[in-house]
Amino acid sequence: MGAPPVRRRRLGAELRALREAKGLKQDAAAECIGPRWDNTRVSKLEGGTLGIKADELGTLLDLYDVVDPVKRDVLLALARAGARRGWWQTYRDIISPAYAELISLEADARSLRSYQTLLIPGLLQTAAYARASISAINLSSTPDQVNALVEVRQARQAVLSRPEPLKVWAIVHEAALRPTFADPTVMRDQCQRLLDLVALPHVSIQILPLDAPPHPGMAGAYSVLGFPESADLDVVLVEHLASALYVEDAADVLVYGAAFDALRAHALPFDKSADLTARIKQEYAR
Repeated sequence: MGAPPVRRRRLGAELRALREAKGLKQDAAAECIGPRWDNTRVSKLEGGTLGIKADELGTLLDLYDVVDPVKRDVLLALARAGARRGWWQTYRDIISPAYAELISLEADARSLRSYQTLLIPGLLQTAAYARASISAINLSSTPDQVNALVEVRQARQAVLSRPEPLKVWAIVHEAALRPTFADPTVMRDQCQRLLDLVALPHVSIQILPLDAPPHPGMAGAYSVLGFPESADLDVVLVEHLASALYVEDAADVLVYGAAFDALRAHALPFDKSADLTARIKQEYAR
């Protein structure tokens, strides 16, 4: 069994802390919630491997004397997010649990701050670029699986056009704009896609130039997902070739946020970033 989803893990940790703060045992929580609950189920709930219904959670929060409406709303939002099944479940045979978790988090997030070294952020990719990059990275995938993964990546981009769109701030290293694909139109069109996206009020893109001085991004790419309920719920994603790490500790998340601010200072301003992207696009048009 893999690690429990981020939102359930966070809910469980919060409930455990509330119970311990009241000096209660797990059997007291189980008795309060209802007859189908016992110590084992409460343990699973606090460990993030079991969900809870909204009315049951409300009863538990009453036991813990949680009266702050904001706190209650945050915990209820975590419970709903942990139980929701999204469109990406259709692709569960080809996407990893970590990738499914990312899509779920994007669906709930208010903002995304992404620093990428060698790849265009997935939410900003054209279908052709997605296909070329997925084929290069997923060495064991069949053509049909690549097609499905491209569909997933394109479907993810719906968060940019929803009624309250995801606010994206991407810092992209110049090296990510300069790969050599067999078909140069892939990067030409990808550069144009970036230029089109920056016209949207909720998308900001900066390019970190090749001649930038030493910076925190030298440690690698990452993304910070921000949520409307509370800054304490923000999550950092660090992706690897065959796995992904979610950083949830609030102090660690702040470190990544500070690093992103430093990268913003080293990256080109928005207008110069667009100018450089346009120049690189022309190089692919030759």
